[in-house]
Amino acid sequence: MGRPFFPIKNFPILKKVYKNEISKEKALEFFSMDLSNMINSAKQIEVNKIKTPRVEKEVIGKCPKCRKNVHESEKSFYCEGFKDEPKCNFTLWKNNKFFEEKGKKLTKTMAKSLLSKGKVNVKGLKNHDKGRTLKTILNVLREDLGYFVPEPEIVNAKNFGVPQNRERIYIVGFHKSTGVNSFSYPEPLDKIVTFADIKEEKTVPTKYYLSTQYIDTLRKHKERHESKGNGFGYEIIPDDGIANAIVVGGMGRERNLVIDHRITDFTPTTNIKGEVNREGIRKMTPREWARLQGFPDSYVIPVSDASAYKQFGNSVAVPAIQATGKKILEKLCY
Repeated sequence: MGRPFFPIKNFPILKKVYKNEISKEKALEFFSMDLSNMINSAKQIEVNKIKTPRVEKEVIGKCPKCRKNVHESEKSFYCEGFKDEPKCNFTLWKNNKFFEEKGKKLTKTMAKSLLSKGKVNVKGLKNHDKGRTLKTILNVLREDLGYFVPEPEIVNAKNFGVPQNRERIYIVGFHKSTGVNSFSYPEPLDKIVTFADIKEEKTVPTKYYLSTQYIDTLRKHKERHESKGNGFGYEIIPDDGIANAIVVGGMGRERNLVIDHRITDFTPTTNIKGEVNREGIRKMTPREWARLQGFPDSYVIPVSDASAYKQFGNSVAVPAIQATGKKILEKLCY
């Protein structure tokens, strides 16, 4: 049993009881009066209720089925129409097996992109889950949303005037109100473009050249994977070669290194470990990445290198989109 609590101001009363100066009964009477006064005072205190502001749920995008808002939960991105009658069961699960098999997780950024652009830039979609994933997507577009959708096609950017091996699945749809019921994707161009065609004309700043220590790390990393039978690792693109698909994160830049011996000043301009390598190994510049995606040199890059790499890596290949768009316009205008 715990010890009784008495306010500090009552200690003198206890002291008087201890010295037999007052009786225990008198002391209890005093304590009772004091406690009663405390209770009455407490009743007069007004307690203001704290009103917590209502937190509005972030809108991730619009539901492709009912056009209501899509929100994020712990496990998914869901349509707010799930409580309606009839309810909308549209859901994007974060643990989507398609993305997991690609070593990715369905993030909020990816969900926003899917809902706003309807774009999944992975060619594996065509064969994922034995074709059932793509079949589900096409059924929603054709049956639920009323679009004429020809069979999707894998389009490679290298066939449309850029030196980048970038395969992406293209899905084109025409609403039934357009009356379009046939479509052919653009034919590849008879034009071979290599990295030499988009290479920087002038000497590239030293900051794009790799340090000796980083090159050593990349080589050891590649050796470890090769010993396990994996082809993962850095890659050097020759001037007469075609770049790998540029992507954000992972080994996106390291899988598209080049040799450029025009450098003469090996003084580091950034904080690096080791020295600037003498082998001429460097990253491609943001301008070269822009050219790989088909952006004209008149396109201004006002952001930092890190942001530019990210934006161009997430972009589509402009010439491939232009060719596809031209075919769409031909159907709508003629």
